[in-house]
Amino acid sequence: MFFSFVLSQNSNMEAVSCNNSDEPPTSAVLLDTCHFSQVIFTNVEKFYIPGADITCHYNLSQQITPRRKDWVGIFRVGWKTTREYYTFMWAPLPSIPNSSGAEFQQVLFKAYYLPKDDEYYQFCYVDQDGQVRGASVPFQFRAEAEDDMLVVTTQGEVEEIKQQNTTYFYENQKLKEKQVNLQEQNKDLQEKLRVAEEEKREFENKVCLLQTGTMELQRAQDRQALEITSAQAELAAVVEHKIKLQKEKEDLERIMGNLRISNEKLDVEVNRLKKQITLLETQSSSTETELCQVKEERKNMLTEQEQLEKKLKTTLNHMDQLQSQVQSQQKELEDLQRKGQNKTRHLEQLKEENRQLNANYFREQNLEEELKEKTLLLQTLQKEINEKEKENQCLRRENEGLMAHLPEMIDDASAGLLTQSPENTDLLYGNPYFACPEIPDADLVSVKECPVCNEVFPNEDEEQQYADHVRSHLLDCPYCCETFDKSNKQVYDDHVYCHGLDKCL
Repeated sequence: MFFSFVLSQNSNMEAVSCNNSDEPPTSAVLLDTCHFSQVIFTNVEKFYIPGADITCHYNLSQQITPRRKDWVGIFRVGWKTTREYYTFMWAPLPSIPNSSGAEFQQVLFKAYYLPKDDEYYQFCYVDQDGQVRGASVPFQFRAEAEDDMLVVTTQGEVEEIKQQNTTYFYENQKLKEKQVNLQEQNKDLQEKLRVAEEEKREFENKVCLLQTGTMELQRAQDRQALEITSAQAELAAVVEHKIKLQKEKEDLERIMGNLRISNEKLDVEVNRLKKQITLLETQSSSTETELCQVKEERKNMLTEQEQLEKKLKTTLNHMDQLQSQVQSQQKELEDLQRKGQNKTRHLEQLKEENRQLNANYFREQNLEEELKEKTLLLQTLQKEINEKEKENQCLRRENEGLMAHLPEMIDDASAGLLTQSPENTDLLYGNPYFACPEIPDADLVSVKECPVCNEVFPNEDEEQQYADHVRSHLLDCPYCCETFDKSNKQVYDDHVYCHGLDKCL
């Protein structure tokens, strides 16, 4: 199926530039050597709508190993080489390399780079070496018509293409047969050429026999020429020998000059060594005098050593006496050390007790200072609490008075808002520039408006809901019946902390 579509129309189409700057690897393709079954294209539509992106789906079989430079191209049906691609996209590498099963891949072609005509095209998978590894069924870029007659014509065109493919296939078979015949003719011509070469060799042998006679005649002339050339060669050898002797003479003169230079250097080195020898001789004479002095000093040292040995004997005797005294003194010292250790231990115990007493004293001082600070803080907090309690009582009284006047204020407000002044009775909607009766701010707040978040509860039926809402903004003291606003949480914490201090005291 794939071969028939690839071998269809014989059109030489130039490649259109792709959306990628790199050119894909291509090569001349022999269709007999291509492996179209290694990559199988799936979900290929018969028609693709022009101006829309298309997605190419394909499966990689186990016979192909995808590489980085593999690509998927769109070719017009009838292509001959992979250079005739219209556009291409690089094939993505599999997410799981070296997988045993078939790998499903897809490539997205942008609408800008797709063909604009209604010719037949197909997808082809080309590897890094430029070999085609798979081809899809043909498709067109045009809107799919709903007319049944149009579908019949497209199928007829497909049948015509199939017939053309079969004719091309038969023509290809004939061309292959002609190629076989030409190869046989080539073999015959090569055999004739070999026979002609053998005949040529025979003629050359005859020519060689004829040339031997002329060679004998020329030998005499060659002998004379050889004698002349030998004489000339001897003369040239003599001249060359003379030139060699001159070169050897020049080399010997050069060597003699180098020897003179080296001899001069050796003379300088000998003079330097002689000077060093004289210096060493002077140094040796000085060393002899030093040896005499050393010998005399050695004698003096020997005499002094004998005197020192005598003194050493006397000192040893004295040392024995001192050692006996030292032993007795060591015993006394050990006794004193034991007593000193006992005293140091007792002293350390006293120091430790003193240290603990000092620490306790400082701790008591710190506690007294903290207690003074906390009492001062307690007094200030108590004052603030008293002030807050007074403010809270005032607010409660105001709230009770407002709650008592709440129904009357609601009725008055509704009546005042609905009545119009007699000056505006002629207007349908009243005078827009006539001011409505003002409602005092205190009365508006008393219409069940939360004092914390200003949320309004207009109905009398929502009394419990209003009370719960206001209660949600308050914090109750666990020790007394005081309440605090959640926004003043620091005051609440200080109040609870003062109760804790009262309990500690």
